Amino acid sequence: MTDVLQEVWNMFQYYALPVLPFVVLVLIEIQLMYNRRENEEMFGTDAFNEKIKAFELTPKEVRTLEKLVRSSKFENKDAVLNSSGLFEAAVTEFYRIRNVLSVRDETLDAIESLRRKMDFTGSNPLTMVCSTRQFNVGDRVDLELENNRVFKRVMILERSEKMWSVEVDGAAAIAKSLVGSYVLVRWTRMNDAVYSTRLQVLSVTPEKIVFGHGEQLDKEQLRKWVREVVDFPVEATFPNGEVRSGMLYDLSAGGILLGLPDDCKPDQQISIKFELPTFGEQNVDVKVLNNLGHRNPNFPQYFSLSAVFTGAYAWTQERVLQYIFEVNHKAKAKKTA
Repeated sequence: MTDVLQEVWNMFQYYALPVLPFVVLVLIEIQLMYNRRENEEMFGTDAFNEKIKAFELTPKEVRTLEKLVRSSKFENKDAVLNSSGLFEAAVTEFYRIRNVLSVRDETLDAIESLRRKMDFTGSNPLTMVCSTRQFNVGDRVDLELENNRVFKRVMILERSEKMWSVEVDGAAAIAKSLVGSYVLVRWTRMNDAVYSTRLQVLSVTPEKIVFGHGEQLDKEQLRKWVREVVDFPVEATFPNGEVRSGMLYDLSAGGILLGLPDDCKPDQQISIKFELPTFGEQNVDVKVLNNLGHRNPNFPQYFSLSAVFTGAYAWTQERVLQYIFEVNHKAKAKKTA
């Protein structure tokens, strides 16, 4: 035993002692850098102090915001005030270092209040969305399970800095297969994009499914409306009550191209009804923009009419966005398979 200890001591002297001073110096420098970052004045301090006046922050919120800055890799103190993306990056790093499950409730409440006061939630159409922490209670999301089962437009019941949950009828019946599995979550922000991420199910109750948060969201841009070629039968009702059958040629969240036997004029109002796969029957009003003539060789008897949605079409628009997203998602999956 004595020989073994002697051998260990010899190896320590030979290998460890020569580098020990260097290791000590590195540790000291790291500690000094940490102390400087924690205590010294940062770049942008004056701008930071000026900008926070507009948000009427409490002393606790100001202290928490400073903690977020000093936990981040930003050089300028006011960086977290400039965009939601930088704010959420600082929040994510803070939770990584401190472990979100160990952070005090009053600090979690302060971070949530900061996000709301600075208008960095997803309800602000100008805010960059990069974390599920920016979702709001009452928002609706789609869920796609590992067995390809889909739940449409389920409502977010609760959202804290640690977790969030959605209301799903009959969740208890599939609880055993859900817990620990991964679910594709999709959220549509109108006139912007479809945001998606794959999250692990933390727990399930008879009424809800609980997730942790995702800090990396895929974004399918929708500001320039993507058109999807379709061939859906459509039924059009004119203001005088006459009904005509035709075809939908393409579909977007902003409008359609349809074929009808009638020679319609620009600005003419029509009500249309068509079946959208997985979403059911859609009823919406449209206004004709242009009559392109007998343009589709597959339906030479129809006039090709470009039209835009009018009236109360938000519900149909959201479903069209989701349909186009799903079609493109499946197409991409086939290419990579």
